[in-house]
Amino acid sequence: MSKVIVWNLVSLDGFFEGAEKWDLAFHGDAWGEDLEKMSEDFGDRARMLVFGRVTYEGMKSYWTTAQGETKVKGFMNALPKLVASRTLEGSDWNNTTVTADIAGDLRRLKRGPDKDIFVFGSAELTDALLAESLVDEMMLGLVPTRLGKGTPFFKPGDAPQRFDLIEARPLSNGTIILRYAPKAA
Repeated sequence: MSKVIVWNLVSLDGFFEGAEKWDLAFHGDAWGEDLEKMSEDFGDRARMLVFGRVTYEGMKSYWTTAQGETKVKGFMNALPKLVASRTLEGSDWNNTTVTADIAGDLRRLKRGPDKDIFVFGSAELTDALLAESLVDEMMLGLVPTRLGKGTPFFKPGDAPQRFDLIEARPLSNGTIILRYAPKAA
């Protein structure tokens, strides 16, 4: 059975992007040999990548034009991708499927081969998947940067949700990789 793993970098004050859309400059504070190796490992472990529409558009724009050939660029362009959208009808990015029924599709896909399904970015999609109990693991890179303003990764909710710590691993640059499993309600 596949696991759905949400992956994102967040600032110490909880933002996944700065004040402007796609302001990801703080990612440079986290990037280094450790995170590059971890990113390469994602490609080996991944069955599929999942994005919300906004994240998909940014990822497609970046990865289809990125200079140089790297292992990460290779898997980003080659792996199957599923995009949650009610407005897109299709995609010209390699191996991409668009769905208006992300919850139904992920329930079906989780029954497939024992490889991970990664949700990258996509705060609104993550919120919806958590509400549907479709997330098996939250994997956050806590970047030692305070942005002061930006877009919070977690959306306001109706009720608290608890998580069990799986792992807390510091990287050499001070970023901490936190892995959590949502607790059953």
